[in-house]
Amino acid sequence: MNNTDKLLKSDEIGISALGGLGEVGKNCYCITYKDQIFVIDSGILFPDEHLLGVDYVIPDYQYLIDNQDKIVGLFITHGHEDHIGGIPFMLKKVKIPTIYAAGVAVELIENKLIEHKVLKNTKIEEFRSHYTYKFNGVEISFIRLNHSIPDSFALVFKTKEGAILHTGDFKFDLTPIGPGAEFDKLTRLGKDGVLCLLADSTNALLDGYTQSERKVGESIRELFTNIKGRAIVATFASNIYRVQQIIEASYNTGRKVAIFGRSMEKTIEVGQSVGYIKAPKNTFITANELNNFMPHEITILCTGSQGEPLAALSRIANGSHKQIKLIPGDTVIFSSSPIPGNTEGVNHTINLLFKRGANVITHSPLTDTHTSGHAAQGELKMMLNFVRPKYFAPIHGEYRMQKVHGNLGMECGVKKENVFILENGDMLALTKKQARIAGKITSGDVYVDGNGIGDIGSTIIKERKMLSDDGLFSIIFTLDMAKKIILNEPQIVSRGFVYMKDSEALTNKLIQFAKNHVNNEMKKYKNININALKSSLNENLSKYIKGMTDRNPIIIPIFMTI
Repeated sequence: MNNTDKLLKSDEIGISALGGLGEVGKNCYCITYKDQIFVIDSGILFPDEHLLGVDYVIPDYQYLIDNQDKIVGLFITHGHEDHIGGIPFMLKKVKIPTIYAAGVAVELIENKLIEHKVLKNTKIEEFRSHYTYKFNGVEISFIRLNHSIPDSFALVFKTKEGAILHTGDFKFDLTPIGPGAEFDKLTRLGKDGVLCLLADSTNALLDGYTQSERKVGESIRELFTNIKGRAIVATFASNIYRVQQIIEASYNTGRKVAIFGRSMEKTIEVGQSVGYIKAPKNTFITANELNNFMPHEITILCTGSQGEPLAALSRIANGSHKQIKLIPGDTVIFSSSPIPGNTEGVNHTINLLFKRGANVITHSPLTDTHTSGHAAQGELKMMLNFVRPKYFAPIHGEYRMQKVHGNLGMECGVKKENVFILENGDMLALTKKQARIAGKITSGDVYVDGNGIGDIGSTIIKERKMLSDDGLFSIIFTLDMAKKIILNEPQIVSRGFVYMKDSEALTNKLIQFAKNHVNNEMKKYKNININALKSSLNENLSKYIKGMTDRNPIIIPIFMTI
């Protein structure tokens, strides 16, 4: 059911998510009021290892497609991929009147839309912290918060029923690199009254407070002072504040900076254009200029902190990078922590670096090379105490994160019955007097593979899994349809199933079984149905192979007829 008229009463505010609940990524939330839909963020989820060949996962946009005449606009909290990466795919499916974004996010979105060739017909409105927008019964305002990328904002939706606060991704950094959080707006909002808080749950499992970004900069500067050779630093390209601190540490210790990795180059370009990346003239050098400087005068800033096989650091580690070869005395700094699921790839890269003689420094209590951009429990409690919401729905996180965050809400005074642990597709209906789960809207995962959006379903993923585990077995027959005989000895093709030269006994048994089955089937019927014959052979040969080898290859029978 996708018609909000049937789910919500006329005075109710609807809160729902197409992505971002029960997962870290794919963030896309909707606030519905007075026949208007306000879409918040449009992110992607990077696939885990079981989604073979899938580039990205995006939300199912069917709810927005069915109700696009009600969409007021898309409001962006900040410029990370899990919040803006899905915009080009959304625009190909849904008409969005205006995209509202701020600062560095505008540049990143424009670059993305140019790449996907959808910028021409897209209106982007750049907002600032003090702006307000008024729609039918809704006033939207913004609160600047701290995160690992500049220009991160919470969104406030004021209605006659009360205010909805969506925090976006945040932490409270009391010594930030950029502008500080607007605490005064939060406390003022709390005094006026918040009907419902939607808050980032990513670090809800971590006790205490998230370390300041400035502390990491100091640690990196100290490391650079003690490194005698080249410093090779890998970090998230999107962490503009971190990138700036690495550049500052470089020129303060007499080092030139060489950039490697497409996404890192884009970050530098965007960061410089909006004024967040600053460096003295001649700080940056090209790959061709590396040999003009002594090793201790060089910082190499690159992608690959998550062990991505094609990223710059991975290619440096395995010796396949065309421009950089590791030399004795190189020190590699990982200014990041592995995202869950990436640990194996990161460890593989680290082992290769050690094998090639590099010194490797990772984040630890002794070397503060990384800090999160998300609030830990101390800051989450601060947010709850600042705004004192009547209702609370933890967002942006796996279920366990949402659940722990919900418990923090109860500790901070939110009534148990007013805490909602929602799933993607749930419609939470609110008024100043009551809240209820009104029903479900369409939600789910859509796979992006190359240029295809939604071309891949669970069946194809299952087939790819089977191919990766058990391979493919194809058998080719030539049939005389009139005489109902097999003309030639069947030919077989095996890919990833068995090595045919070493498995002649097995392959001969499979050929004989298939011949017997086809001969018996052809004798049964006056007119041979090739599709039925294929299906029957596939089913029976699959069982036979399973019994002999305990494997389930994809089986492709091919019949050539005369």
